[in-house]
Amino acid sequence: MKIVVLVKHVPDAASDRSFAADLTVDRAAVDGRLSELDEYAVEQALQLVEKAGEGEITFLTMGPEVAGEALRKALSMGGDAGVHVVDDGLHGSDALATSLVLAEALKKLEWDLVVCGMSSTDAWMGVVPTMLSERLGVPGLTLAGELSVEGTTVTIRRDGDDASTTVTGSLPAVVSVTDQTGEARYPSFKGIMAAKKKPVTTWTLADLGIDAASVGLGGAWSAVESATKRPPRAHGVVVTDEGDGGVKLAEFLATGKFI
Repeated sequence: MKIVVLVKHVPDAASDRSFAADLTVDRAAVDGRLSELDEYAVEQALQLVEKAGEGEITFLTMGPEVAGEALRKALSMGGDAGVHVVDDGLHGSDALATSLVLAEALKKLEWDLVVCGMSSTDAWMGVVPTMLSERLGVPGLTLAGELSVEGTTVTIRRDGDDASTTVTGSLPAVVSVTDQTGEARYPSFKGIMAAKKKPVTTWTLADLGIDAASVGLGGAWSAVESATKRPPRAHGVVVTDEGDGGVKLAEFLATGKFI
């Protein structure tokens, strides 16, 4: 079985993120990492191959040069190769453009199953897996809490608020997995060293036959029109107890309508 896992390089969620002058996320101002939710997709792909005893895993990403770090992190966990779509024209691409680029890249690869995270931790859209299945004309099974493949049938368990549903589809297919599928493994030192030697292919928009006008900020169907920085946190109120601390505290809570 040949699996392609989509991975994304995102700003660290613990960092203080901001917008650049063109109102896109200023990715250069903060540290980046492999999206945590994509790590679950990597883990599930590795488990499928380990269970089958054979298979190939390719990691696919799009983004600037620094996005290659996400590929190397995924490759340090396991897998065989990476593909990086990198082009200045991609800057500012929305979900529609992202799904177009990834779909065209997937058409150049051989695969039976595409595995994605449920969403990215920078945009939280969660729509790209469904868009991909539509563009590729294959079944899309989303929000899997459990994933298995038997022969040419892929099965997922989707957990809702009131019940769990079993969904099946035939390969080839696109699947997105949630953080309920199980913890992702940590890269070993051997895996980190091996990742440096695994092949990574780079493609541009021209290699994919995509018109630059259909992606990036110019081709986006959605855009941020304005952004305002969050105001600094106000200093707290210090209540000095001079024998009437309880009264002062009660007055403060009453003023804030807490009591």
